[in-house]
Amino acid sequence: MIKIESLNDINNKDINEILDTWESSVRATHDFLSEDDIISIKPQVIEGVKYVSKLLCVRDKKDTIKAFMGIHDFKIEMLFVSNESRGKGIGKKLIDYAIEVLNVNYVDVNEQNPQAIGFYKHMGFQVFKKSEFDEQGNPFPILHMKLK
Repeated sequence: MIKIESLNDINNKDINEILDTWESSVRATHDFLSEDDIISIKPQVIEGVKYVSKLLCVRDKKDTIKAFMGIHDFKIEMLFVSNESRGKGIGKKLIDYAIEVLNVNYVDVNEQNPQAIGFYKHMGFQVFKKSEFDEQGNPFPILHMKLK
């Protein structure tokens, strides 16, 4: 059973596990990023985690974070599932929770990440706008998606 937990008081162990999950996920799905990109983006993950109004996670049997999602203003700001946990319904469970409980309507996704685009389309989102740069001004085109 997949149990979703709300992270309120994040400790160093949580931060390290979030970063490990993020890196595992990114290395498996973001092949457009260079090693330098990954290293430079990593600190922004911590800032993002602190920014969102709602941070959720899924832990494994050893109590290690294997997936996390950040929500802010009815938008999924981040969703990462560790590579070894992908394909087990965790992302779907998190998205369903975000839509049904938190009334999420929006998500942004890297245009160069076709797996994520397909996943969000499968979950009922559709592209309504495109930006040529990400929020940090990097040349990674972003697709803005809205729940149908």
